[in-house]
Amino acid sequence: MRIAGASALVTGGASGLGLATVERLRGAGAEVVILDLPDSDGLAVAERLGAVFSPGDVTDSEAIGAAVALAADRAPLRIVVSCAGVAAAEKVLGREGVLPLDRFVRVLQINLVGTFNVVRLAADAMARTEPLDDGGRGVVVTTASVAAFEGQVGQAAYSASKGGVQAMTLPLAREFAAIGIRVNCIAPGIMQTPMMAGLPEKAQQSLAQQVPHPSRLGRPEEFAALVQHLAENDYLNGETIRLDGAIRMAPR
Repeated sequence: MRIAGASALVTGGASGLGLATVERLRGAGAEVVILDLPDSDGLAVAERLGAVFSPGDVTDSEAIGAAVALAADRAPLRIVVSCAGVAAAEKVLGREGVLPLDRFVRVLQINLVGTFNVVRLAADAMARTEPLDDGGRGVVVTTASVAAFEGQVGQAAYSASKGGVQAMTLPLAREFAAIGIRVNCIAPGIMQTPMMAGLPEKAQQSLAQQVPHPSRLGRPEEFAALVQHLAENDYLNGETIRLDGAIRMAPR
């Protein structure tokens, strides 16, 4: 599938992995719509890169519908990348007592339900595009985490949410095969995101040393390069790809 001339929707596209993905897809010739929170840097990013900013929350179906419509109006919508999410680290039985249920639900609502919300509405629009010569209509790329497989202490909510994203990859790919939409998932390891940049340098170095090879934090542009490959390689479907330098997370 050619990226040039296609339209792409990137959620969480104002920073981190999403921003790198927007830059990569724009560089490859795609029309890109960024969906991110109203108080994000989405508008400035869009103006700088020649993209379009559509403010909203992934749990808001109306906001997603508006962003999908914007993308579909610019060019055939063939690429959807879901990067929006939140990180959380809280023990179930902490010093302040049992973890409040609403904090667990919030993480699942944003990371898992929000991802599904984007996929279902975007796929509906993609299904109405003209198919390519091979019958394909496009690709959906979701973002899980290595925490889906080796969740650490305090990551019950986060791991559950990302495990759900990973688990729905194959059934979605099987269902959407009939309409020519591929679905793949990336499970990043320890990446050099704004959240990670907020840690002390010593902490960042300690985390980097846990990665077997290369012993460093992953770079957002490496995530974006994988997104591009998943878009262009038509035989990649129903897969979850770890992007983690071979790290296997310890309990703590």
